[in-house]
Amino acid sequence: MKSIFKEGKKYTFSDYFELGNPTEEIIRSLGYAFSTQALDLPRKDTISRELIEQVSTTYYSILPKISVNSETAKREVMIAPVLHAVIQYINARLNIEYPVSINDKLSGTIDYLFRSSQELIVIEAKKGDLDRGFNQLAAEMIAMDMYEEGQIDPTKVYGAITIGEVWRFAVLERKEKLLIKDIHTFRFPEDLTEIFSVVIGILEGNN
Repeated sequence: MKSIFKEGKKYTFSDYFELGNPTEEIIRSLGYAFSTQALDLPRKDTISRELIEQVSTTYYSILPKISVNSETAKREVMIAPVLHAVIQYINARLNIEYPVSINDKLSGTIDYLFRSSQELIVIEAKKGDLDRGFNQLAAEMIAMDMYEEGQIDPTKVYGAITIGEVWRFAVLERKEKLLIKDIHTFRFPEDLTEIFSVVIGILEGNN
């Protein structure tokens, strides 16, 4: 099969957003399998109402006063407050613009990387296309799998792609080299409780 990669070109994560190839083809070219399923994601059963109200109240109070028309603006207004609230709630490390370099097909900067004693979560923030953004997220998750090669834990790498108003999760089963995209999406701020439940549930290692 003809390679989707151009000979002699070094690919960064952001290049995967521009590739027009189907997700399955891109992931297969990196040596992994791909599936779309209804994921049974880890959950935190009880989320503090104060935590939800803190983020949603701030969002609704400032949104009418600002223009959210760029990727950077969405990260600041819709995404960063959610992640900052998570690290106030749980003992986890949040790395922002985390650099990774594996080879000439996998290098660049990950927008957000959560690391706890239990799991990893790669989070990619995009302005527009959720599906093309997922291609970039997939490349980043695969890069982190290779970066963590030889580590017994975690056995999975979790990921989330968000355009601010919508979140979609994924999981990479490291042993099987299988990347699974969740068929479901979550809306922000309407599904904020569920977003918190999943992110915190993953980081706590909940089943």
